[in-house]
Amino acid sequence: MHDELLTLKNLGKTSAQWLHASGIHTADDLRRLGSVSAYQAVKSRGFNASRVLLYAIEGALRDTNWKELPDTLKSELNQHLNSCHHGNKS
Repeated sequence: MHDELLTLKNLGKTSAQWLHASGIHTADDLRRLGSVSAYQAVKSRGFNASRVLLYAIEGALRDTNWKELPDTLKSELNQHLNSCHHGNKS
Protein backbone atom coordinates (compact mmCIF):
# COMPACT_ATOMS: atom_id res chain seq x y z
CA MET A 1 0.00 0.00 0.00
CA HIS A 2 1.30 3.45 -0.94
CA ASP A 3 1.52 5.79 2.05
CA GLU A 4 1.48 9.41 0.92
CA LEU A 5 2.66 10.63 4.34
CA LEU A 6 5.91 8.70 3.96
CA THR A 7 6.71 10.70 0.83
CA LEU A 8 6.84 13.92 2.87
CA LYS A 9 10.05 15.23 4.40
CA ASN A 10 10.63 14.46 8.07
CA LEU A 11 7.88 11.86 8.41
CA GLY A 12 8.96 8.30 9.06
CA LYS A 13 7.10 5.10 9.71
CA THR A 14 6.23 5.83 13.34
CA SER A 15 5.12 9.40 12.64
CA ALA A 16 2.95 8.21 9.76
CA GLN A 17 1.40 5.46 11.93
CA TRP A 18 0.57 7.99 14.65
CA LEU A 19 -0.96 10.36 12.12
CA HIS A 20 -3.03 7.56 10.54
CA ALA A 21 -4.27 6.49 13.98
CA SER A 22 -5.33 10.12 14.51
CA GLY A 23 -7.37 10.18 11.29
CA ILE A 24 -4.76 11.98 9.19
CA HIS A 25 -4.01 10.03 6.02
CA THR A 26 -2.87 12.44 3.32
CA ALA A 27 -0.82 15.59 2.78
CA ASP A 28 -4.13 17.39 2.17
CA ASP A 29 -5.33 16.27 5.62
CA LEU A 30 -2.15 17.73 7.10
CA ARG A 31 -2.51 20.99 5.17
CA ARG A 32 -6.15 21.32 6.19
CA LEU A 33 -5.38 20.80 9.88
CA GLY A 34 -2.04 22.55 10.10
CA SER A 35 0.90 21.38 12.15
CA VAL A 36 -0.39 22.38 15.60
CA SER A 37 -3.79 20.70 15.21
CA ALA A 38 -2.23 17.59 13.68
CA TYR A 39 0.26 17.40 16.58
CA GLN A 40 -2.57 17.85 19.08
CA ALA A 41 -4.54 15.07 17.37
CA VAL A 42 -1.59 12.69 17.80
CA LYS A 43 -1.07 13.70 21.43
CA SER A 44 -4.79 13.31 22.20
CA ARG A 45 -4.59 9.69 21.04
CA GLY A 46 -2.08 9.08 23.82
CA PHE A 47 1.07 8.82 21.72
CA ASN A 48 4.29 9.94 23.39
CA ALA A 49 5.22 12.47 20.71
CA SER A 50 7.79 15.15 21.45
CA ARG A 51 7.81 18.68 20.09
CA VAL A 52 10.09 17.39 17.34
CA LEU A 53 6.97 15.87 15.76
CA LEU A 54 5.38 19.32 15.71
CA TYR A 55 8.44 20.70 13.93
CA ALA A 56 8.59 17.68 11.63
CA ILE A 57 4.99 18.19 10.53
CA GLU A 58 5.57 21.90 9.94
CA GLY A 59 8.70 21.07 7.96
CA ALA A 60 6.77 18.48 5.95
CA LEU A 61 4.18 21.10 5.06
CA ARG A 62 6.98 23.46 3.97
CA ASP A 63 9.03 20.72 2.26
CA THR A 64 11.94 21.61 4.57
CA ASN A 65 14.02 19.62 7.01
CA TRP A 66 12.63 20.40 10.46
CA LYS A 67 16.13 21.24 11.73
CA GLU A 68 16.24 24.11 9.22
CA LEU A 69 13.09 25.80 10.53
CA PRO A 70 13.94 29.19 12.01
CA ASP A 71 13.87 29.41 15.82
CA THR A 72 11.33 32.21 15.51
CA LEU A 73 8.93 29.86 13.69
CA LYS A 74 9.46 27.14 16.31
CA SER A 75 8.67 29.73 19.00
CA GLU A 76 5.48 30.73 17.17
CA LEU A 77 4.42 27.09 16.89
CA ASN A 78 5.03 26.56 20.61
CA GLN A 79 3.13 29.73 21.51
CA HIS A 80 0.20 28.62 19.35
CA LEU A 81 0.27 25.20 20.95
CA ASN A 82 0.43 26.66 24.46
CA SER A 83 -2.40 29.09 23.77
CA CYS A 84 -4.54 26.18 22.54
CA HIS A 85 -3.75 24.23 25.73
CA HIS A 86 -4.67 27.17 27.95
CA GLY A 87 -7.85 27.75 26.00
CA ASN A 88 -8.91 24.15 26.50
CA LYS A 89 -8.44 24.32 30.27
CA SER A 90 -10.74 27.26 30.90
